[in-house]
Amino acid sequence: MIDSKAFEELDSIMLDAMTWTREAGAVLMSYFRKPGLETHTKLNEADIVTAADKASEALLLSHIREYYPSHSVLSEESGESSAPGKWRWVIDPLDGTTNFRSGLPAFCVSVGIEYEGEGVAGIIYAPYLNELFHACKGGGAFLNGEPVHCSSNTHLDRAVVSTGFPVDRATNHDDNTDNLLRVLPKVRGLRRLGTAALELAYVGAGFLDGHWELALHKWDVAAGLVIATEGGAISKSIRSGRGESVLTAAPGVFDALSALIK
Repeated sequence: MIDSKAFEELDSIMLDAMTWTREAGAVLMSYFRKPGLETHTKLNEADIVTAADKASEALLLSHIREYYPSHSVLSEESGESSAPGKWRWVIDPLDGTTNFRSGLPAFCVSVGIEYEGEGVAGIIYAPYLNELFHACKGGGAFLNGEPVHCSSNTHLDRAVVSTGFPVDRATNHDDNTDNLLRVLPKVRGLRRLGTAALELAYVGAGFLDGHWELALHKWDVAAGLVIATEGGAISKSIRSGRGESVLTAAPGVFDALSALIK
Protein backbone atom coordinates (compact mmCIF):
# COMPACT_ATOMS: atom_id res chain seq x y z
CA MET A 1 0.00 0.00 0.00
CA ILE A 2 1.40 3.37 -1.01
CA ASP A 3 1.58 5.89 1.84
CA SER A 4 1.24 9.69 1.81
CA LYS A 5 5.00 10.27 1.74
CA ALA A 6 5.37 7.96 -1.25
CA PHE A 7 2.52 9.78 -3.01
CA GLU A 8 4.42 13.05 -2.62
CA GLU A 9 7.48 11.40 -4.12
CA LEU A 10 5.35 9.99 -6.93
CA ASP A 11 4.43 13.51 -8.06
CA SER A 12 8.03 14.32 -8.99
CA ILE A 13 8.60 10.85 -10.44
CA MET A 14 5.58 11.30 -12.69
CA LEU A 15 6.74 14.68 -13.98
CA ASP A 16 10.12 13.22 -14.86
CA ALA A 17 8.58 10.11 -16.38
CA MET A 18 6.26 12.15 -18.60
CA THR A 19 9.14 14.31 -19.82
CA TRP A 20 11.38 11.32 -20.50
CA THR A 21 8.60 9.39 -22.23
CA ARG A 22 8.14 12.29 -24.64
CA GLU A 23 11.91 12.35 -25.22
CA ALA A 24 11.86 8.61 -25.96
CA GLY A 25 9.01 9.22 -28.39
CA ALA A 26 11.12 11.81 -30.20
CA VAL A 27 13.90 9.22 -30.48
CA LEU A 28 11.45 6.79 -32.07
CA MET A 29 10.30 9.40 -34.55
CA SER A 30 13.89 9.98 -35.64
CA TYR A 31 13.90 6.38 -36.91
CA PHE A 32 10.30 6.08 -38.13
CA ARG A 33 9.86 5.41 -41.86
CA LYS A 34 13.57 5.90 -42.43
CA PRO A 35 15.35 3.41 -44.73
CA GLY A 36 17.78 0.85 -43.40
CA LEU A 37 16.29 0.33 -39.95
CA GLU A 38 18.37 -2.33 -38.19
CA THR A 39 16.07 -5.21 -37.20
CA HIS A 40 16.69 -8.54 -35.46
CA THR A 41 14.41 -11.43 -34.54
CA LYS A 42 14.06 -12.74 -30.99
CA LEU A 43 11.76 -15.75 -30.45
CA ASN A 44 10.77 -16.02 -34.12
CA GLU A 45 9.97 -13.91 -37.18
CA ALA A 46 6.90 -12.50 -35.43
CA ASP A 47 9.00 -11.25 -32.49
CA ILE A 48 11.41 -8.50 -33.53
CA VAL A 49 13.55 -5.74 -32.05
CA THR A 50 14.92 -2.72 -33.88
CA ALA A 51 17.59 -0.10 -33.33
CA ALA A 52 14.75 2.26 -32.40
CA ASP A 53 13.63 0.01 -29.50
CA LYS A 54 17.19 -0.02 -28.17
CA ALA A 55 17.77 3.72 -28.55
CA SER A 56 14.51 4.58 -26.79
CA GLU A 57 15.33 2.18 -23.97
CA ALA A 58 18.88 3.54 -23.60
CA LEU A 59 17.55 7.07 -23.13
CA LEU A 60 15.03 6.01 -20.48
CA LEU A 61 17.49 3.84 -18.57
CA SER A 62 20.11 6.57 -18.60
CA HIS A 63 17.71 9.06 -16.99
CA ILE A 64 16.43 6.60 -14.38
CA ARG A 65 19.91 5.49 -13.36
CA GLU A 66 21.08 9.09 -13.04
CA TYR A 67 18.12 10.52 -11.12
CA TYR A 68 16.69 7.46 -9.33
CA PRO A 69 19.59 5.07 -8.68
CA SER A 70 17.72 3.35 -5.84
CA HIS A 71 14.86 2.32 -8.17
CA SER A 72 14.64 -1.08 -9.85
CA VAL A 73 13.86 -1.37 -13.55
CA LEU A 74 12.20 -4.05 -15.65
CA SER A 75 12.59 -3.28 -19.35
CA GLU A 76 11.75 -5.37 -22.39
CA GLU A 77 15.13 -5.40 -24.06
CA SER A 78 17.46 -5.25 -21.03
CA GLY A 79 15.52 -7.36 -18.54
CA GLU A 80 15.50 -6.59 -14.83
CA SER A 81 18.01 -4.64 -12.76
CA SER A 82 17.35 -4.74 -9.02
CA ALA A 83 17.99 -1.92 -6.59
CA PRO A 84 17.36 -1.52 -2.84
CA GLY A 85 14.44 0.91 -3.10
CA LYS A 86 10.69 0.25 -3.07
CA TRP A 87 10.09 1.67 -6.53
CA ARG A 88 10.24 -0.16 -9.85
CA TRP A 89 9.91 1.18 -13.39
CA VAL A 90 8.38 -1.23 -15.94
CA ILE A 91 9.31 -0.11 -19.44
CA ASP A 92 8.40 -1.02 -22.98
CA PRO A 93 10.51 1.41 -25.03
CA LEU A 94 8.57 0.62 -28.21
CA ASP A 95 5.27 -1.22 -28.01
CA GLY A 96 4.07 -2.04 -31.50
CA THR A 97 7.47 -2.79 -33.00
CA THR A 98 6.00 -4.66 -35.97
CA ASN A 99 3.78 -1.67 -36.77
CA PHE A 100 6.78 0.64 -36.42
CA ARG A 101 8.97 -1.53 -38.64
CA SER A 102 6.22 -1.57 -41.30
CA GLY A 103 5.67 2.20 -41.19
CA LEU A 104 2.29 2.00 -39.44
CA PRO A 105 1.59 4.80 -36.93
CA ALA A 106 0.13 2.73 -34.04
CA PHE A 107 3.09 2.45 -31.65
CA CYS A 108 4.03 3.94 -28.30
CA VAL A 109 6.41 4.22 -25.37
CA SER A 110 4.99 2.64 -22.20
CA VAL A 111 6.26 3.37 -18.67
CA GLY A 112 4.61 1.81 -15.62
CA ILE A 113 5.64 2.67 -12.07
CA GLU A 114 5.26 0.28 -9.15
CA TYR A 115 5.62 0.83 -5.41
CA GLU A 116 6.25 -2.28 -3.33
CA GLY A 117 4.99 -4.41 -6.21
CA GLU A 118 1.77 -2.45 -6.80
CA GLY A 119 1.15 -0.55 -10.02
CA VAL A 120 0.59 3.07 -9.01
CA ALA A 121 1.16 5.06 -12.21
CA GLY A 122 1.28 4.71 -15.96
CA ILE A 123 2.45 6.87 -18.84
CA ILE A 124 1.90 5.94 -22.49
CA TYR A 125 3.00 8.19 -25.33
CA ALA A 126 2.11 7.61 -28.98
CA PRO A 127 4.48 10.07 -30.68
CA TYR A 128 3.18 9.93 -34.24
CA LEU A 129 -0.32 10.66 -32.92
CA ASN A 130 0.95 13.05 -30.22
CA GLU A 131 -1.18 11.30 -27.60
CA LEU A 132 0.18 11.28 -24.05
CA PHE A 133 -1.87 9.27 -21.56
CA HIS A 134 -1.09 9.32 -17.87
CA ALA A 135 -2.69 8.15 -14.65
CA CYS A 136 -1.85 7.78 -10.96
CA LYS A 137 -3.72 5.48 -8.60
CA GLY A 138 -6.80 7.28 -7.30
CA GLY A 139 -6.24 10.33 -9.50
CA GLY A 140 -8.09 9.52 -12.72
CA ALA A 141 -6.81 9.11 -16.26
CA PHE A 142 -5.76 11.85 -18.67
CA LEU A 143 -5.03 12.34 -22.36
CA ASN A 144 -2.84 15.35 -23.15
CA GLY A 145 -3.80 16.79 -19.79
CA GLU A 146 -7.56 16.40 -20.18
CA PRO A 147 -9.56 13.87 -18.12
CA VAL A 148 -10.77 10.77 -19.95
CA HIS A 149 -13.21 8.04 -18.99
CA CYS A 150 -14.11 4.61 -20.30
CA SER A 151 -17.14 4.02 -22.47
CA SER A 152 -20.66 4.20 -21.00
CA ASN A 153 -21.90 1.65 -23.55
CA THR A 154 -24.00 -1.16 -22.06
CA HIS A 155 -24.69 -3.16 -25.26
CA LEU A 156 -22.15 -5.69 -26.47
CA ASP A 157 -23.60 -5.60 -29.99
CA ARG A 158 -22.67 -1.90 -30.14
CA ALA A 159 -19.17 -2.43 -28.77
CA VAL A 160 -15.88 -1.99 -30.61
CA VAL A 161 -13.25 -4.20 -29.00
CA SER A 162 -9.69 -5.23 -29.81
CA THR A 163 -7.42 -8.18 -29.34
CA GLY A 164 -4.04 -9.59 -30.36
CA PHE A 165 -2.33 -12.90 -30.96
CA PRO A 166 0.66 -14.47 -29.18
CA VAL A 167 4.07 -14.46 -30.86
CA ASP A 168 4.23 -18.24 -30.34
CA ARG A 169 1.01 -18.81 -32.29
CA ALA A 170 2.78 -20.94 -34.91
CA THR A 171 3.70 -23.58 -32.32
CA ASN A 172 1.09 -23.18 -29.55
CA HIS A 173 -2.55 -24.04 -30.25
CA ASP A 174 -3.63 -21.66 -27.46
CA ASP A 175 -3.53 -18.83 -29.98
CA ASN A 176 -6.73 -16.88 -29.17
CA THR A 177 -8.56 -17.78 -32.37
CA ASP A 178 -11.25 -19.64 -30.41
CA ASN A 179 -12.07 -16.45 -28.51
CA LEU A 180 -12.00 -14.45 -31.74
CA LEU A 181 -14.62 -16.68 -33.30
CA ARG A 182 -16.91 -16.36 -30.27
CA VAL A 183 -16.59 -12.59 -29.95
CA LEU A 184 -16.62 -11.49 -33.59
CA PRO A 185 -20.32 -12.19 -34.30
CA LYS A 186 -21.40 -10.50 -31.06
CA VAL A 187 -19.81 -7.05 -31.40
CA ARG A 188 -20.12 -4.05 -33.70
CA GLY A 189 -16.44 -4.16 -34.56
CA LEU A 190 -13.28 -6.05 -33.71
CA ARG A 191 -9.86 -4.46 -34.17
CA ARG A 192 -6.26 -5.64 -33.94
CA LEU A 193 -4.10 -2.52 -33.42
CA GLY A 194 -0.87 -4.33 -32.66
CA THR A 195 0.03 -2.45 -29.49
CA ALA A 196 -1.53 -3.76 -26.28
CA ALA A 197 -0.33 -0.82 -24.19
CA LEU A 198 -2.06 1.72 -26.41
CA GLU A 199 -5.18 -0.43 -26.70
CA LEU A 200 -5.48 -0.53 -22.89
CA ALA A 201 -5.15 3.25 -22.78
CA TYR A 202 -7.86 3.48 -25.44
CA VAL A 203 -10.18 1.40 -23.25
CA GLY A 204 -9.55 3.84 -20.39
CA ALA A 205 -10.32 6.77 -22.71
CA GLY A 206 -13.49 5.23 -24.14
CA PHE A 207 -12.16 4.83 -27.70
CA LEU A 208 -12.46 1.06 -27.35
CA ASP A 209 -15.10 -0.71 -25.26
CA GLY A 210 -12.77 -3.57 -24.40
CA HIS A 211 -9.53 -5.40 -25.07
CA TRP A 212 -8.28 -8.89 -24.35
CA GLU A 213 -5.03 -10.64 -25.16
CA LEU A 214 -3.03 -13.72 -24.17
CA ALA A 215 0.63 -14.29 -23.32
CA LEU A 216 1.69 -10.70 -22.89
CA HIS A 217 4.52 -9.52 -20.64
CA LYS A 218 4.54 -7.22 -17.64
CA TRP A 219 5.98 -4.37 -19.69
CA ASP A 220 3.09 -4.65 -22.16
CA VAL A 221 0.41 -4.03 -19.53
CA ALA A 222 1.92 -2.28 -16.50
CA ALA A 223 1.15 1.28 -17.60
CA GLY A 224 -1.99 0.52 -19.60
CA LEU A 225 -3.79 -1.27 -16.79
CA VAL A 226 -3.34 1.72 -14.46
CA ILE A 227 -4.66 4.08 -17.14
CA ALA A 228 -7.61 1.82 -18.01
CA THR A 229 -8.54 1.27 -14.37
CA GLU A 230 -8.30 4.96 -13.53
CA GLY A 231 -10.53 5.62 -16.52
CA GLY A 232 -13.16 3.38 -14.92
CA ALA A 233 -12.57 0.09 -16.74
CA ILE A 234 -12.57 -3.35 -15.14
CA SER A 235 -9.77 -5.88 -15.65
CA LYS A 236 -9.27 -9.53 -14.83
CA SER A 237 -6.76 -12.28 -15.56
CA ILE A 238 -8.06 -14.77 -18.13
CA ARG A 239 -5.31 -17.41 -18.09
CA SER A 240 -2.96 -18.98 -15.60
CA GLY A 241 0.46 -20.01 -16.80
CA ARG A 242 0.14 -18.01 -20.03
CA GLY A 243 2.06 -14.87 -19.14
CA GLU A 244 0.07 -11.68 -18.68
CA SER A 245 -3.30 -12.64 -20.15
CA VAL A 246 -5.84 -9.93 -19.41
CA LEU A 247 -9.37 -8.87 -20.28
CA THR A 248 -10.17 -5.18 -19.78
CA ALA A 249 -13.50 -3.57 -20.59
CA ALA A 250 -15.95 -0.82 -19.74
CA PRO A 251 -18.27 -1.87 -16.89
CA GLY A 252 -21.35 -1.92 -19.11
CA VAL A 253 -20.02 -4.64 -21.40
CA PHE A 254 -17.52 -6.38 -19.12
CA ASP A 255 -19.74 -9.27 -18.02
CA ALA A 256 -21.05 -10.01 -21.51
CA LEU A 257 -17.57 -9.93 -23.03
CA SER A 258 -16.11 -11.93 -20.14
CA ALA A 259 -18.67 -14.69 -20.73
CA LEU A 260 -17.25 -15.22 -24.24
CA ILE A 261 -13.54 -15.21 -23.35
CA LYS A 262 -12.19 -18.56 -22.20
